[in-house]
Amino acid sequence: MRYMDIFDVIVVGAGHAGCEAALAAARLGKRTLLLTMQIESVAMMPCNPSIGGTGKGQLVKEIDALGGEMGLLIDRAFIQSKMLNRSKGPAVHSPRAQADKQRYHEEMLRALGAQGGLELRCAEVVDLLLSNDSVDTVGGVVLQGGEEVPGRAVVLATGTYLNGLVHISDRAWPSGPSGLRASVGFAENLKRRGFPLRRFKTGTPARVLAPSLRYEEMTEQPGDDVIEPFSYINEGKYIGENRASCWMTYTNPEGHKIVAENIGRTAPYGGHTTGTGPRYCLSIEDKVSRFPDRERHQLFLEPEGLSTEEVYIQGMSTSLPEDIQEVFYRTIKGLEDAVISRYGYSIEYDCIDPLSLLPSLESKKIRGLFFAGQVNGTSGYEEAAAQGLVAGVNAARLTDGLAPYVPDRSEAYIGVLIDDLTTKGTEEPYRIMTSRAEFRLVLRQDNADLRLTRAGYALGLASEERFLRAEAKRRAIEAALGYTVYSNGQGANACAVRLSSVRAIPDSSLPKTRNSLAFLPSETGSLEEPRMKAEQESATAQTVGFFNGNELCGIAAAPAEAHSASIRPLPVAIDLPLPEELKGSVARQVEIERKYKGYIEKQRRQVEKFRKLESKRLPQDLDYGSMDGLRLEARQKLSAQRPASLGAASRISGVSPADIAVLMVQLARRERS
Repeated sequence: MRYMDIFDVIVVGAGHAGCEAALAAARLGKRTLLLTMQIESVAMMPCNPSIGGTGKGQLVKEIDALGGEMGLLIDRAFIQSKMLNRSKGPAVHSPRAQADKQRYHEEMLRALGAQGGLELRCAEVVDLLLSNDSVDTVGGVVLQGGEEVPGRAVVLATGTYLNGLVHISDRAWPSGPSGLRASVGFAENLKRRGFPLRRFKTGTPARVLAPSLRYEEMTEQPGDDVIEPFSYINEGKYIGENRASCWMTYTNPEGHKIVAENIGRTAPYGGHTTGTGPRYCLSIEDKVSRFPDRERHQLFLEPEGLSTEEVYIQGMSTSLPEDIQEVFYRTIKGLEDAVISRYGYSIEYDCIDPLSLLPSLESKKIRGLFFAGQVNGTSGYEEAAAQGLVAGVNAARLTDGLAPYVPDRSEAYIGVLIDDLTTKGTEEPYRIMTSRAEFRLVLRQDNADLRLTRAGYALGLASEERFLRAEAKRRAIEAALGYTVYSNGQGANACAVRLSSVRAIPDSSLPKTRNSLAFLPSETGSLEEPRMKAEQESATAQTVGFFNGNELCGIAAAPAEAHSASIRPLPVAIDLPLPEELKGSVARQVEIERKYKGYIEKQRRQVEKFRKLESKRLPQDLDYGSMDGLRLEARQKLSAQRPASLGAASRISGVSPADIAVLMVQLARRERS
C-alpha cells in the first residue's frame, strides 16, 4: 500500500532532534510529517530532567535565536533556573534550568499541534523508500506492515532506539529509553543500504521518591534570585519564580567498597555490552574503577517535576543488580531511607559514523536523506535539538533547490558541533563543551541573537518580532558605543572621548550596581584603567563620569535635548525605539564589549584568518592520491572525507600543517592553469 499524499519533508523520530526538525521544515512552508513509534517519546527526557548547562546552554540560546522551539519551551516548563560559571568570565557563562519533564513534553505536543503544515502520526519506520529515477535519492519511508509514504526529503532522528538494548547486571532485553519500544528492523535495513553502523551506549541512574529523602542531611542548591530566560523573546520579562531546589550530597568509601565488590556484576564489566560509553558522563562503577583514590564523588538530587515525587540522582548512572543498587544508594548521606521507584540501567544502541555526512547533515550516500541527533553519535538533548533544527532547515531548502544553511564554527556553537562531527568524527558519544569552541569569547550565550537572528529571519525561520527586537538591540548597542562622553572634570581634567574607545573599569568608590560602568579621564584625553591607591579613590569619584547601565541605554535612545550637560551625542540623528525590557541587556553588551575590548578584538582578528581559510574551496574532483608532497595518511583521509574547504581539511585528524601547505600550492597552481 502507498500513501497518496506526497510530503515535502518526513521526519522519523520525535525526540528533541525530530521535533525541532519538523517544526523548522513546517515553518519554512513545507508539508511535513513527523513519525514516532509512541506518543510518549515526544520531547521526552529519559535522562536528567534539565535543559542547558556548560556549552549546552549556548546551544539552546542559538536554537532560540534562529527561531527554534527549545528555549521557549523551557521558559514555560522550568522549575529552577541558574546561570552557571558566574564566577568566571562571560565567555563561559551558561544557563541551565531544571524542567518539569511532563510539562515540557506537553508543551512540545501543543507546539506541534499548533504548527500549520505539520502532521504528527504514530507509526514505525522499517526502511527507506528510494525514488524510481535514482537509487541514490530518497523517495520516502516504508512503515511496518509495508505502507509506503512518499517524501521529497527525509530526516532520520532515531535517537537511542535503533536496536536499543537495556542492561541491568547480566540481564538484557530489547528496549528504548524509559521502557519504550525499540526499533529493531530499521537498523538492519540501513546497514543493507550501505551505512556502516557503530554501537554506542549510555546509562541512567535510579530515581528515588522525595518523601523518603533526608534533605536536612544534604546541601541545598537553590536557583538564581533573578531568572534569566532562555528565549530572547522573553528577555527582560518576568517568566516566573523558582519552584524547586536541587540538593547536593556525596558518595563515600563504604559505598565505593560495595561497588568494587560487585563491579563484575555490572553489564560493562561483566562483558555483556559492546558499545562505547560517554567520556564525560561516567557511571558510578567507572568512577570507582578509574579513580580508586577518590574518597567521594559529588551527587545532585534533581526533582523531575511538580506533579511527581520522583527525584533524579545526577552523577550516579549504573547497571548494578537491583539488590546491590538498593544497598549502595542507602550508604549515601541523605539517602539512608531512600525508596527507589526506578532502577538505573545501561542502554546500547546503533548509530552512524557522522563522517558519512555533509556539513548540511545530508548523507553523502543518498541525496535528500538527513541525519540528526544521537543517531549521529552525540549525547544530550541540546546537541540533538541543534542538529534537528539544521537538518530540518536544510531538508526544506533542498526541496526548493536552495543551498544549505551551515553556520561555521566562528558563528555559533552549532557550527562547532556540526563541524566537529563531520570533519573529525567521534569514537564516543559526543558532548559539546565551551573548550571545544576556539572563538568562545565572541560566541557567548548573551549575544546569540545578535549573531544569528538575522540569518534565522533571512531563512524564514525567525519571526519578524524576533528580528525587530534583535535589530533594535543591535542599533542601541552601536549607538551607545559611538556616543561622545564628557567627563565631569574641569579644566585640564576635562576631556571628550568616543565611548568606543572606553574601557570599563571597576571602581570600589562608586555605587555597586550590576550594570555599573565607570570612566576615568587620562591626561591624553583617552580613558585608561586607573592605578590608584586606596586613599585616592574618593577624590577620583568626583571626577569620574558614572552612569548606571540602564541610564546609558536611555541616553542612547533619548533625543539630544534630553541629555545631561556632561554627555553629548555624536552629530547624527538616531531614532531608536528600544523596548524597556531590553535596556539591561544592551547595557550588559556595552559593558562586556568595553571590559574585554582587547581580547574581543584579538579574537575577531582570529576569526578573519579562519574565514580566509574557509573561503578557499577545495574542488571535489581533486585527486589526493596522486598529489606529490602529501603524506599517506593525509591522502587517505582527504580522499575519504572530501572536505569542502582548506579550513575543513586543516581540522581533519591526521592532516598536518605541512599537508595544508601542499594543498595551498596545489590550489594556486590550479587557479593559474
